[in-house]
Amino acid sequence: MSRFRFVPLRIRFPRPIVIVAMGLVLCACGSLRYYAQAARGQGELIVHRRALNELVRDPATDPKLAARLQLAQQARQFASQRLALPDNRSYTGYVELHRRYVVWNVFAAPRYSVKAVPQCFPIAGCVAYRGWFSEVDAKTDAARLQARGDDVWVGGVPAYSTLGWFADPILSSMLRWDDDELDGTIFHELAHQLIYVKGDTAFNESFATFVQTEGLREWRQSRGLPPQDDRMQTMEAGFTRLVLDLRERLKTLYASGVDEPAMAAGKQREIEAFRTRYSQWRERCWPQDHRYDSWVAQPINNARLLPFGLYEQWTPAFAVLFQRAERQWPAFYASVRELARKPEAQREKSLQALVDP
Repeated sequence: MSRFRFVPLRIRFPRPIVIVAMGLVLCACGSLRYYAQAARGQGELIVHRRALNELVRDPATDPKLAARLQLAQQARQFASQRLALPDNRSYTGYVELHRRYVVWNVFAAPRYSVKAVPQCFPIAGCVAYRGWFSEVDAKTDAARLQARGDDVWVGGVPAYSTLGWFADPILSSMLRWDDDELDGTIFHELAHQLIYVKGDTAFNESFATFVQTEGLREWRQSRGLPPQDDRMQTMEAGFTRLVLDLRERLKTLYASGVDEPAMAAGKQREIEAFRTRYSQWRERCWPQDHRYDSWVAQPINNARLLPFGLYEQWTPAFAVLFQRAERQWPAFYASVRELARKPEAQREKSLQALVDP
């Protein structure tokens, strides 16, 4: 997926996570320049990777970094031993990036459509974005798409996975998260390595998000910690609903058949109305929390709306499957694999049937 995989993002807003799958064989579906930068970026990670065991024992390692990496190492062991996730070298190494993000994703959508301009890759299938290891390259690509009339958005990505093609390391960009988010991300990305359906982002991300959430709950419980405070998740879910509502309103407008001037004016009206609804919602529900204010204040276009909703669409369905499997991970994964083998339309119908009751 741009991933080369550049699978998408995980963008559970506001943080996208990419999964990059290396298609080292260059092909007609992408330019030589794009694949060359991906190979170079992945190669740099391999060269600079250091084993967690080595870093934790090294007296020169900052004690705070050593403590965080040691906890992540324990979470990695828990993932394989208790969550039945792949037992390999992924997330047993560390890379210091010396930059804020590892990859920048470029999203594009037509000016009057909420559907992404698809980016297709030989391993990952088609996804909603293309990832670049250089912010300059990402902005250049965005400018090209914008020049042809598309709405574009560039988002930084702190982490990505190669779906097991390489031993993915923990990255310094991931350490800006708290321990729960870091450990949960390891569970999420290992879930992608276990089960991945080419071209079905909603299925893949919902599955991995469920494994992340439930796995983190079990991980905290194993350490004698109380359940997470769900305040942040509740606010995030509310904000996502507002954004998805805007997307649906724009979709209706774009399908209305009005002329282009009316379409452009209506687009701006809907965006301003969204800002008003957001302000009212925040003042009513979260008067002291301003975490989304800057996102809402910045220019909004179709491309900025694309990442929302990818990570939660089918999580309720996977929760039902987990209960039916008596909360046993191997049995749960077997059920998920059965769904994964179905044709896309049949798979979606089965997922919807799990959610409807």
